Amino acid sequence: MSATVTILGMVLVTFAIKALIFVLGDRVAFSPGLQQALGFVPVTVLTAIIVPMVLAPHGQGLELDWHNPQLVAALFAVLVSALTRHQLLTIAAGLAVFFSWQFFML
Repeated sequence: MSATVTILGMVLVTFAIKALIFVLGDRVAFSPGLQQALGFVPVTVLTAIIVPMVLAPHGQGLELDWHNPQLVAALFAVLVSALTRHQLLTIAAGLAVFFSWQFFML
C-alpha cells in the first residue's frame, strides 16, 4: 500500500512540474548561470547511470580487470570518441568490442 502511495505521489509531483513549465512557457526566464548549469544535467544523469554498470556490472563490488567486457568496451569507446568525436561510430565501436570481447575472451 505505501509503495502505491509513493508511486502515485511521484506521478503527481512529476506531472505538476511538467504542467507548470508547459503552462508558464516563455513567461519565466532563467538566469544565464542557471541555463548553463541545466545544460550539464543530461551528462551527469547519463554518467550516474553508466559508471556503476561499467565498474560493477554484477553489483558485487568493483571489477577492474580484463574479464569485465563492459569496462574494456567503455574504455575503447572513450578512446574512439576522443579521436573521432563521432557519436554513431563511438556507439558501434563500443558495442562491437563488448560483444566480441564476450564471445572470444570469456
